[in-house]
Amino acid sequence: MTLKRFILGLATVAAALTLGSHTLVAQADTTDTTGTSSSVTDSSSSATSGSTVQTKALSKAYVVYGAGLASEDKDTVATALGVKSNYTALTATGSDYAQYLNSAGTTDASMISSVSLAPADPGTGVKVNIADYNGSNNITQVTSQQYAMVATMAGVKDVIITVTADKSVSGESALTGVYKALATDGLTLNAQNTQAANGVLDATQPAINSNSDDKKYPGKLMSAVGSVSSNLAKQRQNGSDLATKDDIAAMLKKALAKQGISSQTTQTQINNISVALSKVQQAPVSTSKSYVTNVTKVANNLANSIGNKMASVKDFANSADAQKAENFIAQIWDKIVSFFKGLFG
Repeated sequence: MTLKRFILGLATVAAALTLGSHTLVAQADTTDTTGTSSSVTDSSSSATSGSTVQTKALSKAYVVYGAGLASEDKDTVATALGVKSNYTALTATGSDYAQYLNSAGTTDASMISSVSLAPADPGTGVKVNIADYNGSNNITQVTSQQYAMVATMAGVKDVIITVTADKSVSGESALTGVYKALATDGLTLNAQNTQAANGVLDATQPAINSNSDDKKYPGKLMSAVGSVSSNLAKQRQNGSDLATKDDIAAMLKKALAKQGISSQTTQTQINNISVALSKVQQAPVSTSKSYVTNVTKVANNLANSIGNKMASVKDFANSADAQKAENFIAQIWDKIVSFFKGLFG
């Protein structure tokens, strides 16, 4: 009897482990959105705000090629992005750029940068790797840290983004591919959110360009920007008046000082970033409690982030380590099932 109880207990543990290996997927299928999409409404958002904050994990991986990418270069780009056979392929066009970033006049030929998106483990936030193409980093301006924060401000979470290009480009159009993949996966991102987030990208670029010799600066700047945005969202959700641009500038100066980069950031740069942050505060994304959690998480990650690689294998929901663990649990379960069949069969 003791042996049977032990075996039954082991079976219970194995069953729990097996169920546990799928728990994250079940939890990740909940959504935190308001507006016209069918979803669970965030209690901090009004039903008419039109806010969409993604909390549903990607259902699968995507690769989005820029429409300006030559067909003969796709395979090399795919290799640089780590694309596998199960990735769904899309194309980002000039029309997509206009739709998500509200910038008319962009041609398909100018859409050069490409991106891949893979589901990340819940709580990972947004992490971005800029991949070399044939040994060269062709994304000349936008940093991994900017991509991560701007995508978070647009309402994205728990995704690993890899960016590359087959020729030197600024990298601004890569976000279009991110938004298109999310839309294809059934996640609607509010246009006001994406446009406000892109404004932060534009506003932070001059400061990063002027500090290009300091590899720690992009992470520290975007961490400061994220912490201010978190506080502004909390202020809005508490029912307080929206902060003025002067208020935001004062908050940003304090955050920059905390990161030790206040002397490296000019007053003009601070003013421009403050204007962009004001628009994020006014956007629907700032009505969501989930946004506060997401942006705080990413801001903390960015504070010490250096270089082009933010994500590692362990961050991927479909990582080799995760698959090995699940396969190991499945093997244990199969052996237990076989044992019981032999015992009672």
